[in-house]
Amino acid sequence: MEARRTSVVILTRVYKIRGTIDLIPGARLTDYMNNSNKFIAVTNAEVLDLEDNRILATPFMDVLVNSIEIIFPAADTA
Repeated sequence: MEARRTSVVILTRVYKIRGTIDLIPGARLTDYMNNSNKFIAVTNAEVLDLEDNRILATPFMDVLVNSIEIIFPAADTA
């Protein structure tokens, strides 16, 4: 099965992350998070530091699952 790229927004205590994750076709974001281990892989990431508004862009990063407070599909944002 080929993964489906899904744009997401991830909020942690100090960062807002926009990027993409790879979902298996038919899987929901909730399924992905429930089956994740310690980290999730995020590609094409843009990280906003909420304390000083600095932005960092990187082609790949791992995000610690326990640090995620909110995650949602980016298409749901205005």
